[in-house]
Amino acid sequence: MSARPVIGVTGPDRGGLAAWWFTALAVRRAGGRALRIRPRKPIGIERLDGLIIGGGADVSPRLYGQRPHQRAGQMTDRSVSGWRRVLGFVLLPLVFVLRRLLTTKHGGPSPKRDRLEKTLIEQARRRRLPILGICRGMQLINVTLGGSLHQHIQGFYDEYPAIRSVLPRKCIEVQAGSHLAELLGLDRTWVNALHSQAIDCLAEDLVVSAREANGIIQAIEHPDAPWLLGVQWHPEYLPQRRRQQALFRELVRQATRNEAA
Repeated sequence: MSARPVIGVTGPDRGGLAAWWFTALAVRRAGGRALRIRPRKPIGIERLDGLIIGGGADVSPRLYGQRPHQRAGQMTDRSVSGWRRVLGFVLLPLVFVLRRLLTTKHGGPSPKRDRLEKTLIEQARRRRLPILGICRGMQLINVTLGGSLHQHIQGFYDEYPAIRSVLPRKCIEVQAGSHLAELLGLDRTWVNALHSQAIDCLAEDLVVSAREANGIIQAIEHPDAPWLLGVQWHPEYLPQRRRQQALFRELVRQATRNEAA
């Protein structure tokens, strides 16, 4: 038995270094040891005590029985003034710069990554390992369990302008009585937003634990064991927020309990 529970962290073959570094740091701060998993370098589920399905490129719509739709245009952040951008850069330069330098989405959906992560989710659930889904990871959990996605969400923000920022500038409502509410200790919180897809039909076994003002699902969870939580934002990019780091602490705590059992 290792001193620290081993947490697998999935990502793309190319790019994604910033997400990996910040996630590995969050896992280590929580008492775990992170192992990077990519399509070219898979790791067997038997080596893991817990699993994080990371963010990245869009989930292929073919996984939930749809054909790809043409994207209307790029999402823009129309609600943030210039001085707020400057202030954000001053407050969180490390997160901002590292993500800009090291995070690049290469092309469209990755069938190899989709297959790898879908298999890992299914195997982790059979082994009753704790799972945390981040952004794309939350969406893929929903698809793996039988749900579907909105392929593009630009049109959702006619009244609520799209926030696309690594900084916590989007306010979401947390469902009272949910596992997420217990972890955060809040009924409302500010998060970042980097996604261009969102959950449409929720998988039957899951429940919504947070939404934003226009109804877009921002967090999901499984109400029963094994522990499973998905968030639409990127808590790894909020290392200064103790409540956001609680997601990683609870994942590691559940993994430690599993390992001991």
